[in-house]
Amino acid sequence: MSDLTLTPGTLVTASYKSGEYIGEIIELYPPRVAVVKILAVQKHPAQGDLHHPFATDVPLFHQRRALSYQEKASAPLASVRLYIGDVPDYKESLLAALDSEIQKLQQDDSEWAQRSLSELHALQNEYRTL
Repeated sequence: MSDLTLTPGTLVTASYKSGEYIGEIIELYPPRVAVVKILAVQKHPAQGDLHHPFATDVPLFHQRRALSYQEKASAPLASVRLYIGDVPDYKESLLAALDSEIQKLQQDDSEWAQRSLSELHALQNEYRTL
């Protein structure tokens, strides 16, 4: 997407680490970065070590939370796309993205999927109290 169509205040989708979000551009630093204020979650981040995906024999198996409502994130400009449509409620989108990730992992019987499910279930309990 051309930098010319992205300006502060524009609604976008953006990837940050392994999650995907709907947000509003706050600042642009072409050609590499857009600072995005998070408004909704499209895909919950993957669990574990991002440098060794699908591995469980790592020094620390990370629990990865979704970015918070209105948290600012520096997203790679290459991952930022114009968003058209209504922005869903943050908490509803967070729980839907989490449920989608859980359902996907329940189809996988690998050790990584089982560890990820354990972390996601712990997050599910936290998220429901938000």
